[in-house]
Amino acid sequence: MNLNILGYLIYLSFTCIIIIKVGKLCYDNGNLFVSQLIPNHEALCHQINKMLLMGYYLLNLGYCAMTIISWEKIQNSTQLIEIIATKSAIIILTIGIMHYINIFLVTKYINKLI
Repeated sequence: MNLNILGYLIYLSFTCIIIIKVGKLCYDNGNLFVSQLIPNHEALCHQINKMLLMGYYLLNLGYCAMTIISWEKIQNSTQLIEIIATKSAIIILTIGIMHYINIFLVTKYINKLI
């Protein structure tokens, strides 16, 4: 069996699960932050939070799929594990950095309004 295909399947399923779980968590808890930005407009805040979630999914899943282009030919199972771990770590690190940047910007914006 071609190890690249196996690697793609493992990588995509692993990273998609992480992206979806983190997105759902941020979406559920993000309503509080968006509600502080636009008080007394709950329906609008909910729709904005949905759009943020959609952008998050499109950006991260698209990036995840695009990274497959740069994979070299996998020769053995050790290399398969190394590549999956490295590529997954990059995705997880990117999500973490994006989250902290978003929290910083939202907090700065809320403090500016107060």
